[in-house]
Amino acid sequence: MEMLLKLAIVLLVGCLAGRLAKTFRLSNIFGFVIAGMLIGPSCFQLLSNNDLTLLTMVVEVAVAILAFKIGSEFVIRDMRKLGTSFIIITLTEVAGAIFVVFCTMFFLFKQDFVFSLIIASLAAATAPAATIMVMRQYRSDGPVTRMLLPVSALDGFLGVVLFGVAISFARMMGKGMELGMLQMLGRPLLEICGGLVLGAVFGMALAFLGQKAGDSDELLVMTLGMILAATGVAKALALSPLLANIMMGAVLVNMTQNTNRVFFALNQFTPPLYLLLFTLAGSSFRLGVFWQVGFLGLGYILARAMGKLAGAWLGAKKVQAEAVVQEHLGITLLPQGGLSIALALLVRYHLPDISLTVLAITLVSVLLYEIVGPILAKAAIERAGEIRGMGSIIR
Repeated sequence: MEMLLKLAIVLLVGCLAGRLAKTFRLSNIFGFVIAGMLIGPSCFQLLSNNDLTLLTMVVEVAVAILAFKIGSEFVIRDMRKLGTSFIIITLTEVAGAIFVVFCTMFFLFKQDFVFSLIIASLAAATAPAATIMVMRQYRSDGPVTRMLLPVSALDGFLGVVLFGVAISFARMMGKGMELGMLQMLGRPLLEICGGLVLGAVFGMALAFLGQKAGDSDELLVMTLGMILAATGVAKALALSPLLANIMMGAVLVNMTQNTNRVFFALNQFTPPLYLLLFTLAGSSFRLGVFWQVGFLGLGYILARAMGKLAGAWLGAKKVQAEAVVQEHLGITLLPQGGLSIALALLVRYHLPDISLTVLAITLVSVLLYEIVGPILAKAAIERAGEIRGMGSIIR
């Protein structure tokens, strides 16, 4: 079948599935992933393995834009206003999730170091969309509600950075027999630091050029051009494209007073790209791999939950946050979402030997939390006493 026709079907089926998921008060990402599973090689085989390989560029572009937008959430002036409490809580809950998942995979399940490192780095990011939906529905307000947004924004940023670092080290460790210790440590550091420097340069350039853009169309073309250029140059120089784009977004948002024009223009372009990204993720899912990693996936989900809960509690206690924050914030940070799926897809192109297992575990975790996340969120804010009413969901 002609590839353009396949892409058209992917877009239309994904759109329909996303709309259907919303009727059940699930995120559209849930629908996209399920649609991808149905049309992929494991089910109706509309997309073959070769098709998925040919669509690699779609994934790379979508993840580059996603990293750029995540970087734009790192606004230093806003973080200064919020103080340091949420930073400490975020660091402890991220560290808790990574530490517990790594130890569980490496010591309990006897997985190799590279797999344990990568799957642990994916445990950091939180997807609070379902939690926020419930909070809006019940008009919740209080310490837990107010702490969730800054913590989840920062741990998304940290999740991308730590994943980029983990990928760099994992790739070098895969060549450990060929490289000396100095090279094993030096090359990842060069890849990481070089990517950040490159992103800073492109961020400053975009901040300057963005002010010269005449209208939204010109600004969109300019922004996409810079994102693609940063990604291409980073790959050509063997640096981290992920970290380059996240730094470019961070530099832009902190150098420019009004970046709304940039992201408004970008948001007009990204919906079909994200639909393709998450539908392709579902298509990459293998039912056979799922049955093989059943206990491993369950171990990951439980270990990540334990790490998030313990880390959030420890951080909140450290900063002497309110008792309700100490007890209930961790539950609101459990869901995973589109960011984790996007990062898991990148594993396929950097570490193909472990990619199917990593993606299967991530997808199972995301789909599970799409279902139970709202239930856990309602229970948390109800026990925290922050429910103010029974309003309609704000869409």
